[in-house]
Amino acid sequence: MQFEIDPSVIKRAQFPHNLLISALFGFNLLMAPAVIALKFGMVGLLVPFLSTGALIGAIYLRSRKNTLWFVDAHWQLAFKNSRWLMLGYAITALLILAAWLVSLAAANPSMGHIIWTALTRIAILPTLAGVMITAIMEAGAISLASKREVPDSLVASFPPQV
Repeated sequence: MQFEIDPSVIKRAQFPHNLLISALFGFNLLMAPAVIALKFGMVGLLVPFLSTGALIGAIYLRSRKNTLWFVDAHWQLAFKNSRWLMLGYAITALLILAAWLVSLAAANPSMGHIIWTALTRIAILPTLAGVMITAIMEAGAISLASKREVPDSLVASFPPQV
């Protein structure tokens, strides 16, 4: 649904989407490989996870504030889109848990290490898919904000204030 919005408000509505996309690329696509390259191990992968989680938490808290309806709707849309990333992280966590359990069951410790390494590399794929899906959805959301639009489903659940 399209609305008559002041151009200065458009920039404010695009901000949550730009923030989330910047964090996606900074925390997940740059920081995660750096942590692996610096050999911090699997514990080091908590850094991008915690950084992203803190940002999504901040977006959630901001989406609950009441300022301008159009801006608030786009903060809510940014949080809604970030759920794809959270789903990717959840699936990755389950796969890493499964990899850990399988590697513990290996009779030979070196075979357990090989299984752990192989399965954890595969387990990271859902997070990468979540990053890509979220980035694509957020790019579309930036376009919606510039066209002064809010998705109809969001308008239905969060009606404009008159």
